[in-house]
Amino acid sequence: MSGHAPVVGANLVGGDWVQAASGAVFGSVEPADPRRVVGTFPESSAEDVRAAVDGLKEAAPEWAATSPECRASILEAAADALESRAAQLIEEMSREEGKTRAEASVEVGRTPMNLRFYAAEAMRSGGQTFPAANGTLVYTVREPVGLVGAITPWNFPLNIPSRKIGPALAAGDTVLFKPSELTPLMGQRLVEALIAGGLPPSAIALVQGGSTAGAAITADERVDAVTFTGSTDVGRAIHRQVGPDRRVQLEMGGKNPTVVLADADIEMAAAIVVKGAFGLSGQACTGTSRLIVVDEIHDALVDAVVARAEKITVGAGLDPGVMMGPLASESQQRKYREYVAAGVAEGAVLRGAVSSIDGPGYFARPVVFTDTTPGMRIVTDEIFGPVLAVQRARDYDEAVSLANATGFGLSAAIITRDVGRAMAFADESRTGLVKINQPTSGMAMNAPFGGYKASSTQTFKEQAGASMMQFYQSEKTIYLTSAG
Repeated sequence: MSGHAPVVGANLVGGDWVQAASGAVFGSVEPADPRRVVGTFPESSAEDVRAAVDGLKEAAPEWAATSPECRASILEAAADALESRAAQLIEEMSREEGKTRAEASVEVGRTPMNLRFYAAEAMRSGGQTFPAANGTLVYTVREPVGLVGAITPWNFPLNIPSRKIGPALAAGDTVLFKPSELTPLMGQRLVEALIAGGLPPSAIALVQGGSTAGAAITADERVDAVTFTGSTDVGRAIHRQVGPDRRVQLEMGGKNPTVVLADADIEMAAAIVVKGAFGLSGQACTGTSRLIVVDEIHDALVDAVVARAEKITVGAGLDPGVMMGPLASESQQRKYREYVAAGVAEGAVLRGAVSSIDGPGYFARPVVFTDTTPGMRIVTDEIFGPVLAVQRARDYDEAVSLANATGFGLSAAIITRDVGRAMAFADESRTGLVKINQPTSGMAMNAPFGGYKASSTQTFKEQAGASMMQFYQSEKTIYLTSAG
């Protein structure tokens, strides 16, 4: 990297920083300029995963016996460590993942808040008592589920791991963490902060690498629970492999609609849509990928959205004035280009110019398609890039029908002044998240997060709410009667 020496990363296995048993490594590069190397990291195999599980199983009883106060203080101290390194993390995240400085700043700022939230959960974990006959005391206790395998994506490389590792450690579980191979440095930085906060290195393992390492984690039956955020195809494969005997939490894809009714303010609606569709370069699972507009304002709203999209400055995330960074990888850029070509080939109308961007990076410009039909790939498939498909609706009822006509069910939004219509949409939307006069993206850290249909396992939700901690704990019911 220009002005930055490449990092030499490592796995954390059995409490020690080590390289892969095979010695294999892979490189992480800057998506804004792939000629610049972020660092080299271990390319882990099943052998490395087995060693990590061995160490975590050995450490599990001691960590489980650690007091809730101690677990909470460690998470608080780790949050402090992250905050003390915020400037460094913002730069590194932008270079490794491609986020703009503003986007990286939001994530780096939110991650310590997550850890503090889960620190408080460590202190709130309790059971219940139940009335029973004949003087019997019936009560429940919550225990650590055991060893949690956390497999996380690249688009939120600190925030999402903290939402998995934080509650697991708060519950007394040991954690086997595999970050995305596109953002290994951010994964290592999070683990370093936890250890700086006082976490025993034996209570967490970091295994870097790609799908081989991920498959070994889910295949190892000693891993008691698996939490995964990523694509629906991979999530379904994990679900099959984990089976009914172990616990699994999956947060997967989305094809999120924003419905705009005739009473909406055009400029306000356009701003909301553009933020949801093109923020984070269109690489948020909750991002807006479909815009459903009623006839009366369709043309005016599309014009306003296109005008705003054309003003978005694309470039390296750390450059001044840049509003949208590169896509995260060459494969993401190739996928974007394939879907743009598919939209044109299937008869959709491409609004605005898709000109090339100077430089070697994985850049993409915001794209708006109109005149789409329900069967087009740009309407049905999760693209995970800055591509917005516009659908025209006759009225509210057709708009709701189009919004629900997808195999996904993560997030949906409606823009309207009519409170009654907004509340009806909230009832009728088949999604786990509904936003009213807000972008489909952007969630509160203390609210439940999860989807319907192919967007989630629909069992344990991620982020917050009662089921968040329940995933990381087992509940035991005890019946006590005096022997005397």
